[in-house]
Amino acid sequence: MTEAAVIVDALRTPMGRGKPDGGLAGLHPVDLLAALLKETVQRHDIDPGLVDDVMIGCVSQSGEQSATPGRMALLAAGFPEHVPSTTIDRKCGSSQQAVHFAAQSIMAGANQLVIAGGVESMSRVPMGSARMGQDPFGQGVQQRYAPGLVSQGVAAELVTSRYQLDRETLDQYAAQSHQRAAAHREAGAFRDEIVPVTLPDGSVLSEDETIRPATTAERLSELRPSFQDDALKQRFPEINWSITAGNASQITDGASTLLIMSETLANKLGLKPLARFVSFDVCGDSPLTMLTAPIPSSKRALQKAGMNVDQIDHFEVNEAFAPVPLAWRKELGADPQRLNPRGGAIALGHPLGASGARLMTTLVHALGQNGQRYGLQTMCEAGGMANTTIIERL
Repeated sequence: MTEAAVIVDALRTPMGRGKPDGGLAGLHPVDLLAALLKETVQRHDIDPGLVDDVMIGCVSQSGEQSATPGRMALLAAGFPEHVPSTTIDRKCGSSQQAVHFAAQSIMAGANQLVIAGGVESMSRVPMGSARMGQDPFGQGVQQRYAPGLVSQGVAAELVTSRYQLDRETLDQYAAQSHQRAAAHREAGAFRDEIVPVTLPDGSVLSEDETIRPATTAERLSELRPSFQDDALKQRFPEINWSITAGNASQITDGASTLLIMSETLANKLGLKPLARFVSFDVCGDSPLTMLTAPIPSSKRALQKAGMNVDQIDHFEVNEAFAPVPLAWRKELGADPQRLNPRGGAIALGHPLGASGARLMTTLVHALGQNGQRYGLQTMCEAGGMANTTIIERL
């Protein structure tokens, strides 16, 4: 008999601006994650020695994030030494994959209690630093996709062109992300999911730094495209060059964790689960357009669940770039009011390895606060991959 895996809690830090003066920039990523791990067990009076594994997503595994950050963080949090940890890298979906692995290990009977999550300090460990200027593709890939793969920003331009999205539409969507996030922050909707962080100087960061309530499509329209150059213009004459810093996700620092356990153990400990897992999917798509895999992955997850898109109350589609959720919505036919209703990574930021768990955390709490039943989360990932998860509120 397959054991049911349930989410007992989902927490995150505030999202800090990924800049030298950002609120979380002065905090080592291990210490950032440690504070969250400690809170995860303490608020439910759980013996940390019961934790079977700590599965942590992290993309830039170099420098301060190179020594299995989950292991270092659980030691810093005072967990017993016998508790292990592993680091998972599926690029932007790393911590969503950590959630999948955690739940699947429980459903398989291998574990009873796992903390899954992610951490990324983009201020302290810059994106791409693990490559150190090296070619990550190799000759075989370069030959197969000659004249060569492109950056995610150019991939976003290709998606924009394919789905006939104009600059005005992208900027309107980006402004809406900030407006939705600001409205929900003002209403206190994020308070249940955010754990305030004490900074090295003794001050406390308790709210997201990334939301800009005054953002408008008109102001965003003044920004210059970020990825165009003469060689790319010649290679891709169909591109109108519309991706800017304003309609793309923000570089951000943050961490998020989910307390996942078997339903049997939750009942034994007297804990009330927030949600259960309905279906999982991970699949690939073209590594050239790179950002379109959430479309087939979402369709596959719905098929596995025996559901249709209209049965989902809340969609979290990572806003790596504005065309990603817009193209996804065109293909899936989803209600735009249910898509990222609390804003997304354009407003809340995208701390790479932590983003999957952050989206799931927001989704779990939104379902509970709104009395809704089903939620779907999906993430585009470098290399042309995507994870999708469907959950049901309990």
